[in-house]
This record gives sequence, C-alpha cells and structure tokens, in this order.
Amino acid sequence: MRPAHIALAALVTALWGANFVVIDIGLDHFPPLLFSALRFLVAALPAVFFVGRPKVAWKWIVGVGLALGVAKFGLLFAGMSLGAPAGLSSLILQVQAVFTAVFAFLALGERPGRVKLLGMAVALAGIGVAAVDEGGSGSLTGFVLVIAAAVGWGVSNVLTRKAAPPDALNFMVWVCTVPVLPLLGLSLLLEGPERDLAALRALDPVGVGVIVFIAWVATVLGFGAWGWLLRRYPASSVAPFSLLVPVFGMSSAALFLGEEITPLRWCAAALLVGGVALTSLPRKAVAEPEVRVLVPTPNGGTAP
Repeated sequence: MRPAHIALAALVTALWGANFVVIDIGLDHFPPLLFSALRFLVAALPAVFFVGRPKVAWKWIVGVGLALGVAKFGLLFAGMSLGAPAGLSSLILQVQAVFTAVFAFLALGERPGRVKLLGMAVALAGIGVAAVDEGGSGSLTGFVLVIAAAVGWGVSNVLTRKAAPPDALNFMVWVCTVPVLPLLGLSLLLEGPERDLAALRALDPVGVGVIVFIAWVATVLGFGAWGWLLRRYPASSVAPFSLLVPVFGMSSAALFLGEEITPLRWCAAALLVGGVALTSLPRKAVAEPEVRVLVPTPNGGTAP
C-alpha cells in the first residue's frame, strides 16, 4: 500500500475508535435506542438520494439492517448506557470475528481450520479475562449486552457475505434506512415517548455534533474510505488495520473520558486482538480450509 493510503486506513480506524467516546457523550443526551435511530436516520438522509438504486436484493438489505442496525447497535448503545465503558466496548466488539466464523460454519458449511480455531479460543479467553475485570468494578449487564451486540454483528457479516454487494457504500447507505423505524418503535415502547420528547426538546449543539459525527464522519465517510481501499487493495492488506480500532478506542477513552486501563484489561486486549488476528488470517497465510471473515466496520458493518 502507498504511504498515503496507509495513513488513510489508520485515520479511518482512529475515527472508528474515537467514535466510542463520541457515543458515550451522546448517551448523556439521548436514550440509547432513540440515539441509535437518529444515527441511522442522519446517515441515510440525504445520502440515499445520491447513491443510486440498491444493487442487491431487498431481503439482504433488510436482513443486514435488522442484524446490524437494530441488534448490533441497539444492544451496543444499550450496553454502554448501562455502564459498559467506551474503551472496553471497542475491544469486546472485536469478538464478532469469532461469531462470524461460527455462523459461517452453521449457515454456509465452511469449516474453520486449526489456526482459526486456535484464534477463536484465544479471543474467547480474552473475553473471559475482560469479564473478570469488568465484574470487579463495572456493569456485567452492560458487558453482556455488548457481547450480544457482537453476536448481531456476526450475523450481519454472514448475511453481507451472502449478499456480496458490488458497491459497499451504496449497500451501507440503503442498510441504514432499515433500522430507523424499528428502533424508533422500540424506543417509544421501552424508553417512552416522554423521555424521547424531552431529549429532542433539549437538543443542543453538542447533541447535534455527536449525531453528525457518528452518522456522516464515522459511518458514511469512514465506510466510504474503507470500501475505496478494499477496491484498490486485497482484503488481506486492508483487514489488519481494523485491529487498531480497539487500540484507538481504549486510548481515546483513557485520554478523554479518564477510563482506567487496568493490567487485566491490557491482558484481555492482547488476547482478543491476537485471537482476532489469527481468526482473520487470509487463506494464503493458512494452508488449510477456513472461514473468510469479513472485515469489521464499527460503524456499519460496521461502526458504531
């Protein structure tokens, strides 16, 4: 990769890592489900009028929209609102690579090789260490919801693979149209219209800036740049940069939110990132059958 393109890949992962801090700030202004709905609404509009018609069947757009938008981001925002730290959440979400491999085996019959199985075991060990660390001082409920969000991400990855969209940005923008109404309905049901209206009435420049950042910068701009890199270079060259997301996520949370990175959390990070790296090895690097894990994008299939 050219130096400028390496810098672009690093910038995108930095934006995605810092996005968890922005989400944490946004949760002080909005209920989590309403916040997630607004994120997708602003990401879809007005972009949906400029990307052209969908290039894959609607069943894949709806499926990914529900798995990624409603399940992954709804659960992520809810987990963080219940106390899951921003930095830890950026790390825990990386276990989606394990769930992607499991679901690909169950749905597509693709058997992971021994190296991939080793990576899955190492990543799960990292989850265990993180759970011990979080159980001592944080919210286990929030922690579990973030893991459930990673499950939703894994489902969306397999559906995206089946969809095989020829234009990643077009696909993501149309996917963003799907979760808006389900999330608004869930917000009215679970968070209540009074709480939603109060949040909207209290909308201030910080709240607007948060939504604009996670919708346009982290989702549309970030995913567009990532897709552009994937069109120019092999996935095996671009994919490893995604492992920088929790590095930027944890460091930005420590810098801007004052989150402590304990020795156990460092250990969990090393195990998770190392395990995900093994799980995501390209076929050329492993001479045995394995599941090809789609590159995670924390803003739409990533990002938060």
